[in-house]
Amino acid sequence: MKFGYRERCLDHDTGTRHPETADRLRAIRRGLARRYGVVYEEGDLADRAALEAVHDPDYVAAVEEFCADGGGTWDADTVAVEDTWEAARASAGLACWAVEAALDGADGRETPFSIGRPPGHHAESDEAMGFCFFNNAAVAVQHAIDDGAIDRAVVFDWDVHHGNGTQEIFYDRDDVLYASIHERGLFPGTGEILETGGPNARKTTLNVPFPGGSGDVEFTAAVDDLLDPAVERFDPDLFVVSAGFDAHRNDPISRMRVSTEGFGHLTTRVREIAGRHDAPLAFVLEGGYGLDALADSVGMVHEVFDGREPVDPDGEVTSKARRVIADVRDAHDL
Repeated sequence: MKFGYRERCLDHDTGTRHPETADRLRAIRRGLARRYGVVYEEGDLADRAALEAVHDPDYVAAVEEFCADGGGTWDADTVAVEDTWEAARASAGLACWAVEAALDGADGRETPFSIGRPPGHHAESDEAMGFCFFNNAAVAVQHAIDDGAIDRAVVFDWDVHHGNGTQEIFYDRDDVLYASIHERGLFPGTGEILETGGPNARKTTLNVPFPGGSGDVEFTAAVDDLLDPAVERFDPDLFVVSAGFDAHRNDPISRMRVSTEGFGHLTTRVREIAGRHDAPLAFVLEGGYGLDALADSVGMVHEVFDGREPVDPDGEVTSKARRVIADVRDAHDL
């Protein structure tokens, strides 16, 4: 794969006790150093126009001013320093690089994966939250739409937390399908089954709120039984994965049970779905707070594009997860 990375993203200093630290990117880089064929690209900092395409201009200005004044605590989970402004622009810019590279034909072993921070999927149009300031995936998708490169995009979010920001930004848009598999009851408390899109965008938001303890079998079933037919109906020109790895069984802040091999299997499924629609595929890093699990999982995604065939998950979908899948299917007429 080609990875988007910029040293500036390390300068977003959240302190020693915060789960979202620069050590996340350092761990990923150490893990990738042991693997063949890794290429890094820096991309460009996202400019104000790109940010304001999905965020309120007053909010963008407020973030810039907050950082210029030295930063501090935006909310209980979201902190900044002076360098956060450029780090956040770098992270959004890397997501734009990943989408642009995919649309320019980068695939197979050159499939792009942006590993910027701060992450983005909790950032709403006018609010920072959940460690996020700018919604990286949304900025990148909107940039591609505004450039006329695409008409329709899928954002598939497999982070353990619901991407409330991505949903909010695109909720009443019929040109973006947002799909999320997440743990029910976790922050931010959004992502219910019946949140299916606004009046002008019915059935373009697909939420799968699984109970804690769900793992490889459940996530695969959601992709096969829900995501695949939803994408088939939507027929996108671009497929973006909001790739958080905090659903990993060894992540400290969730109760999900996805394995490293399971993330590889999800990658294989996503690659197949995007391929059937000739939709360029790009990955954008979101969460993941167990450093070894995070590094191994990103490495697994890379290895899938380098020819590895992950083992199919074994076992039966739990009865609780089956009910969720059935309810989502009914809500979306799948």
